[in-house]
Amino acid sequence: MADTIVTTYAPGRDEERLIARGMVVVWTIALAKLLFHIYFNNQYGYFRDEFDYIACAKHLTWGYVDQPPLIPFLSRVSLAVLGDSLRAIRFIPALASSLLVVQAAVLARELGGRRFALLLTAICILIAPQYLSNGSLLGTNCLEPNLWMGCAYFAVLAVKRDGTKNAPRYWVWFGVVAGLGMEEKYSIALFGFGIVVGLLLTAQRRVFLNRWIWLGGLAAFLIFLPNLLWNIHYHWPFLELMHNIRAEGRDVVLPLPQYFLQQTLLVDPITAPIWLTGFFALLFSARFKTYRFLGWCYLVCFTVMFVLHGKNYYLAPVYPMLLAAGSIVIESAIDRKQDSSQPKHRWLEWLKAAIVVILLASGLHLLPITVPVLSPEHFLAYEKTLPFKLPVMEHSHARASLPQWYADQFGWNEIVAETAVAWNQLTPEEREDENCGIFAQDYGQAGAIDFLGPKYGLPPSLSGHQTWFLWGPRGYSGDCMIVLDDRRSRLEQFWSNVQHVGTSADNPYALEKEIPVFICRGAKFGTMAELWPRLKRWR
Repeated sequence: MADTIVTTYAPGRDEERLIARGMVVVWTIALAKLLFHIYFNNQYGYFRDEFDYIACAKHLTWGYVDQPPLIPFLSRVSLAVLGDSLRAIRFIPALASSLLVVQAAVLARELGGRRFALLLTAICILIAPQYLSNGSLLGTNCLEPNLWMGCAYFAVLAVKRDGTKNAPRYWVWFGVVAGLGMEEKYSIALFGFGIVVGLLLTAQRRVFLNRWIWLGGLAAFLIFLPNLLWNIHYHWPFLELMHNIRAEGRDVVLPLPQYFLQQTLLVDPITAPIWLTGFFALLFSARFKTYRFLGWCYLVCFTVMFVLHGKNYYLAPVYPMLLAAGSIVIESAIDRKQDSSQPKHRWLEWLKAAIVVILLASGLHLLPITVPVLSPEHFLAYEKTLPFKLPVMEHSHARASLPQWYADQFGWNEIVAETAVAWNQLTPEEREDENCGIFAQDYGQAGAIDFLGPKYGLPPSLSGHQTWFLWGPRGYSGDCMIVLDDRRSRLEQFWSNVQHVGTSADNPYALEKEIPVFICRGAKFGTMAELWPRLKRWR
């Protein structure tokens, strides 16, 4: 199919009007998606990672152990403007996911797509499970596709308008977006590497003779520099974290066929023919010869991510450009046959509508996987009807009844409530500032205490996990400490008096549940500051 298109399309004035009307439809789809997310974004509870971003937002700096600073900064702004309700903290993800619909359609337009290609691209983005998930949870994934496709957009403009006065300057904008991407999630460096390799392998390698692409690289470096200096200052925490995760074998490693299959699940299996068509068209079609570097970019990203055992969703930000290219190929193939006067081709007039209906039906069927439109009980029944098993990305997630992205929205209130029981058993003197702290084992527990604990009168938590370790013991002596999720035998090595207060109430849908809570008194280790280096847990 890809090889049937060999000419460059130049729209006339009438077609430009049709494309403009097509963009109105695209914007309408994006708005509908935004309203949909806003409505459903408070159905369950706060997600584990959201506690982390909110806590980091209250400790603004140029970096964190497990992430760059952009999402915490935007979370700080969102908290100040919108508040801390579920819908409020998930507004930025909902907005970003909805704007991705428009971005992908605009990219399809720049690649030569007409009205149906724009609509088809928008529908594919609308129904893709990963992008629906991105719009439903606050996290570094929510802006990642926007930034990757922002880079792709400026790269396309730069090569498309090569020879015009301002074309090379698009590479500076490419660098600006890439720099912001590095402040959001480091994986955009792989996309940038893929673009560079793609340019070097195609006729577009001549762009490296122009100073503007190097200025773009400089812009990206300068924007990323504060976080780079932060990482140097703290001896590369993120690299240490990644090393520890691999050494521990935390993530599920997939063989190539299964890894590829899970790629199709990210953007709905029914769209696989579209993005695969786009991939092969970018690599082999004469029409896309100018943009062949995008095809090479995907191949590089896929190969590197698979070899490094990256999680399946790490590649999700790259698919809008493949869906855009594939939509253009399909549109052109249908329109070419529709132009025929032979009666046998008249049925193609209905084919476009049929494609859209089939895509929407598939998207509706898979919708409960990533958006909590069903109650947990109904979701478990629905899950049994699926023809495939939902992916498990970490070995520890296999024990949950719900998939991890849902399971980690349950159980936090129960943990904090049990912690409050322990807090209320302390003497008034022990509850005074810095006399008795609360130590949690991971950022989910720690973040839940920080966010949900104030209504119980709980102080901010301590933890050795991720960035909490860098925040230190904050003056606590350690002579009295409430400790979550540990063993009495272990705690008795550090305190002379260990009291088991209770276990958090069971929540059948939670990943973390029935967490034991202890009150520990009489430190054997000296001071908490002396013990703190041993509590570091970056994994």
